[in-house]
Amino acid sequence: MSAALAEWTAIQHVPFEGPGAIAREAARRGIALHPCRPYAGDALPDPAMLGGLVVMGGPMGVSDTAAHPWLADELELIRAVVQSGIPLLGVCLGAQLLAAALGAGVYPGPAAEIGPGSVTLTPEGRADPVLGAAGAAELPVVHWHGETFDLPIGALRLASSALYPNQAFRAGDCAYGLQFHVEVDRALAEGWREHLPQGVEIGGDQRRSVEACGREVIAAFFAYAGEHRA
Repeated sequence: MSAALAEWTAIQHVPFEGPGAIAREAARRGIALHPCRPYAGDALPDPAMLGGLVVMGGPMGVSDTAAHPWLADELELIRAVVQSGIPLLGVCLGAQLLAAALGAGVYPGPAAEIGPGSVTLTPEGRADPVLGAAGAAELPVVHWHGETFDLPIGALRLASSALYPNQAFRAGDCAYGLQFHVEVDRALAEGWREHLPQGVEIGGDQRRSVEACGREVIAAFFAYAGEHRA
């Protein structure tokens, strides 16, 4: 098996925040994307055996290691993956974990940002091979966060919103942190319904816009990851 098609792992922090459209795109490309659920006792993968790593979201915070002790080991894994040049995609909590693993601060944001919305790409984001693949300066996304982070040293800011300047970044050659969600498909949106705050809904048209944008971004990530590993 080539490095580009080597097995990937998707770390999931709660049952209802799965990889959604990320898993579908991986399957379309013949990439084995194996779930890892450390909250259920799964062992974290050996970075030496990884073709790539996806780190999903969750309601806990980066510093909640007393309640979720596996977060400390996850930070070590993320750091090793980035240092080894293995492709990584961190989503929401995954982006915060990536920032923390690379030495940046993670802390409460100015206000919770939850529900359908958008992010604006920076000039670097518009030129980026992954986020720039959507072909627009503003991307439809789903927000679900109340914390933010500083940019790791040397990272490129790729997207911002009015409340959160650091919405996406790239660190190293192929490690991406997305504070927002573009992996939301119909099944994922339905699974989130009972967990979202009262009054927050992801309408069908909004979800379809995010899903269409997400297809472009996720496909571009896997393509770029494949080129990087090749």
